[in-house]
Amino acid sequence: MSDVNENPQQPTDGQPRRTIRSFVMRAGRMTEGQQRGVEKGWPLFGLSLEQGLLDLNAVFGRQAPRTLEIGFGMGHSLLEMAQAAPEQDFIGIEVHRPGVGALLNGLLNNGLSNVRVYDCDAIEVLNRAIPDASLDRVLLFFPDPWHKKKHHKRRIVQPAFAELVRRKLKVGGVLHMATDWAHYAEHMLEVMNAAPGYRNQAADGTYIPRPDERPITKFEKRGERLGHGVWDLKFERVD
Repeated sequence: MSDVNENPQQPTDGQPRRTIRSFVMRAGRMTEGQQRGVEKGWPLFGLSLEQGLLDLNAVFGRQAPRTLEIGFGMGHSLLEMAQAAPEQDFIGIEVHRPGVGALLNGLLNNGLSNVRVYDCDAIEVLNRAIPDASLDRVLLFFPDPWHKKKHHKRRIVQPAFAELVRRKLKVGGVLHMATDWAHYAEHMLEVMNAAPGYRNQAADGTYIPRPDERPITKFEKRGERLGHGVWDLKFERVD
């Protein structure tokens, strides 16, 4: 999900340039529950870039394994993972406002306190808010594949992204990606195999079976019925 930044950066040569983003900001209509989530849940669980580099132990009030999910959609998987692992902490990033509201409403309804939420660009969050070597997992499930060749530069999985995530993971931490686009799976594999400091956890050096900890979404179940494949990749930081 990518677009061109409407606020061009000003480089040292004085010529404004537009930066490629990995998402498109989408408003969308919000249900009553989603609106409730934003109004009542955001003060409890919302985070902003203005807070700067986070002290994660202070944010969650404890020391625990930490997972960051990029692009959680409507929040169903993140909510399910947080419910299943109350001893772990989760940070979710999503720019789709109804999805943010849905997750926040779910946190309120289920009495969960182990999730925090950003509603802005994931790259900005990683660069400005997440300390180095602080995450046990980074999740990227079904990102926009930008399947047209001219749009491949908009794909979030690029060498610079791999290096940024590597810095934020602890040694032994894992980047877990999943996609239902075969060509994007091949692209992910190519980028990650070339990225320094990682080890592919697949025994054959390609893809892994769907791990139990990744919930199956309604979207994925529908795809399975239609015969669509899903590819999971796990790369561990080793350096």
